[in-house]
Amino acid sequence: MTNRAVIQTDKAPAAIGTYSQAVKVNNTVYLSGQIPLDPVTMELVSDNFEEQAQQVFKNLRAVCEAADGSLADIVKLNLYLTDLNHFPTVNKVMGEFFAEPYPARAAVGVKELPKGALFEAEAVMVI
Repeated sequence: MTNRAVIQTDKAPAAIGTYSQAVKVNNTVYLSGQIPLDPVTMELVSDNFEEQAQQVFKNLRAVCEAADGSLADIVKLNLYLTDLNHFPTVNKVMGEFFAEPYPARAAVGVKELPKGALFEAEAVMVI
């Protein structure tokens, strides 16, 4: 039998649909996609891509911490960008939040994201 728990924190945006911020099964945490919403106002933090990327990683960090982990515990990271020309900026911002060894990662260009966001990230963490 697995040990399953829902992770929720007020330090990250509340779910805007029928999902949990994260679900922990044994020592693996599946983090739902985070967009650049301010957790208090539930509005996009900015129209600027770099500021949106910073907020996304702050939101992911808050959910990691609520699960008793950290960004360093992320083993797989999936990134969604509405414009792949922002790829170098994602790498720059990621360097502000992650240190080697980096998680495995995918970066996918998408047509659009919820609430008009420019960037979203989801992750799998092992603690």
